[in-house]
Amino acid sequence: MREQQLKDILRHMPAGVATLQGPELRYGFVNEAMQEVLGASVTEGFPITECPGTLPADLLEVMQEVYRRGQPYVAKAYRLALSSEGDEPGRPRYFDIALEPVREGGGEEVTGLLLFAVDVTGQEEARQRTHELAIETRRLDTRLRVLTETVPQITFTVDAKGNYEYVSPQWYYFTGQPPTADLNAMWPLLIHPDDRLRILYQTDAARTAGIGWSYEYRLRRHDGQYRWVLSRALPELHAPDKPVFWHGALTEVHDQRELAEALRRGEAELRFLADSIPELIWTATAEGFVDYYNQYSEEYSGLLSKDLGPTGWINLLHPSEQANAARRWVHSIATGESYEGLFRMRRHDERFRWHIIRARQLTDARGLRWFGACTDVDDQHRLREVLQTQYDELARTNRDLDTFVYTASHDLKQPLFNLRGLFDELRRSASFDDPQESQILTMVDEALRQLDLTLQDLAATVQDQRGLSAPTESLDLRNVADEVLLGLRAQVLESQAEIELDFEAAPTLTYGRANLRSVLHNLLSNALKFSHPGRPPHIKVQSNLSDTNQPILTVHDNGLGMELPDMPTPVFQPFTRQHPHVAGAGVGIYLVQRIITSRGGHLEVTSTVGQGTAFSVYWFDA
Repeated sequence: MREQQLKDILRHMPAGVATLQGPELRYGFVNEAMQEVLGASVTEGFPITECPGTLPADLLEVMQEVYRRGQPYVAKAYRLALSSEGDEPGRPRYFDIALEPVREGGGEEVTGLLLFAVDVTGQEEARQRTHELAIETRRLDTRLRVLTETVPQITFTVDAKGNYEYVSPQWYYFTGQPPTADLNAMWPLLIHPDDRLRILYQTDAARTAGIGWSYEYRLRRHDGQYRWVLSRALPELHAPDKPVFWHGALTEVHDQRELAEALRRGEAELRFLADSIPELIWTATAEGFVDYYNQYSEEYSGLLSKDLGPTGWINLLHPSEQANAARRWVHSIATGESYEGLFRMRRHDERFRWHIIRARQLTDARGLRWFGACTDVDDQHRLREVLQTQYDELARTNRDLDTFVYTASHDLKQPLFNLRGLFDELRRSASFDDPQESQILTMVDEALRQLDLTLQDLAATVQDQRGLSAPTESLDLRNVADEVLLGLRAQVLESQAEIELDFEAAPTLTYGRANLRSVLHNLLSNALKFSHPGRPPHIKVQSNLSDTNQPILTVHDNGLGMELPDMPTPVFQPFTRQHPHVAGAGVGIYLVQRIITSRGGHLEVTSTVGQGTAFSVYWFDA
């Protein structure tokens, strides 16, 4: 009866209990807790080696060794990987395993083992977590110490009584004090005498109130110089008790203070400079409200800065321009774009004078600000108006002159035709008893032909100058050259000229079509006109790119050549000729140079008398 009661008690114990009988260690009694540990496959009467359950091989060997030696054994926090439902590996669990030899009847012979297993998973996991936290704490403590000892600051810890518990090595580097020195005694002595009483009082007051502190003072460096440092500390709070430690750092701010002082001096000098400039200078906040006017602004407007107000410069403008100026100012404030405009501004004598108003945005450590200036340009503006009027008059006169020249050249053609007809009729029907008749007739015919060419060149000059502002477009050089050569076909055939075109390097050009045709026509017609009488003309037209990737056109001939002044870019004047025996008015190359320079290019010429000439057209200067 008692045995049954004992089994019932053991069966429901939270600790695992099992009996192992005989040398084979056959399973005897196994309570529910042990059944859970060993697994459902454990069967009473079977040896433990045949039904080990979840027990690993090393534990089975220990159990057999305990049976042989007859000495108990306890394994603390033994890890067992129990199987969960479906034979999947479960969470590791830890047990305190106790093996107790069983001797029946008080004899010496061991007849079995008593196996106890107490689940200590929670305690073991807590212990392991505690161990991990201890390791992590040591690691963080080491890292914190490394950080505090490597940053360029002096870190320290002070207790509630003002005694220094810790100071980083930077203290000894900065002050030059040996580590054996009494820190609590030396620290106050190294503070500048003018700052010492203030610092000691503020530190004691902060510790008494249980708050942190932040102040600057001068501390003596190892070389004897006093350097400004910033001391900051915060209390280590452990509510509800009062703080017992303050942790802080000393940061050297000597250079920053000197820079701030220099900045203050610089601002004073800039303000003095701004007040000395005879121009309205002002600054504004990021929102566009003026917060400073220089002294000249008050003198010019006759108002004080407080009377001008945050939008004073707008109020000084002509009433008809205030709305537009304000809208543009609001747009600049919103977008950050620079402000610039020409407005009339009222002076203290109520006269409005033209001003250029400019403002730019500046962002620095102090934030965003606007800097503006109002420059009096009334005299320049009125002078520009006078010059513009004169320019318009000159342009009108120039146009009238062009019209006159064009009209005159056109109107003179009819009398020229009449003279030509009368001369032809006279030569056909009349005769003169003069031995020089043939020579005179030839001279008159040449004079009429020269007058005809001059009138044509005058008309072409006016026409080409009117086309200097022709719109630009992308042009194929070969197509334009073919058009020009088609117009010169008669001269090419008559002179048996050889024309070579090479536009591989730069086949296109963005230029005015009329201008390009005029340049090519004049250069090619001159090359044909001034050919050498002893050889047929050979003309090469080639395009290429300069070192700066700008297009160049070269026209090279083997004609008469010319004498040039000692300069890379000679200036050609109209009606100037080097070969009077060749018919012409001397305006072709002048027109070419005029067209090229009007569009930002230049013309270079190389020539050898009797051998030929090369014209290089630089369409655009780099």
